[in-house]
Amino acid sequence: MSDTYLQLPSQTCLSKSLKFHKIDILSVKKGLRPRMANYTAEEVEKIKDRILSALESVIDPELGVDIINLGLVYAIEFEDSGRTEIQMTLTTMGCPLADLLTDQIHDAMKEVPEVTETEVKLVWYPAWSVDKMSRYARIALGIR
Repeated sequence: MSDTYLQLPSQTCLSKSLKFHKIDILSVKKGLRPRMANYTAEEVEKIKDRILSALESVIDPELGVDIINLGLVYAIEFEDSGRTEIQMTLTTMGCPLADLLTDQIHDAMKEVPEVTETEVKLVWYPAWSVDKMSRYARIALGIR
């Protein structure tokens, strides 16, 4: 199974004026579907950019900042078959916006043609903290 894992460090920033950096590909495996895409490294980079751009459009309605810059997305797994798993957390365990954000993620991933299936997994470790937000998010929210 060909998987590309994107590990998102806590101090990354993705905005229209700044480029995303420090994404690690943790492993690549071959997919199980009969018609696999076997992407080149360059194609994987383009797919990563499209996935991150799509996720940047998912805005937390309470804070008005996207889930990438808030540091809510911990990892992304993309398989050659198009299956994509997004591991993310919420600002608090009882956050009432879990279903809304998950629906928005599913809608955003439909904009990435290589993604055929999306699964969102909520994780609680490590716990989210303000330290996970990007500089952009801190400025937008007035946090030093």
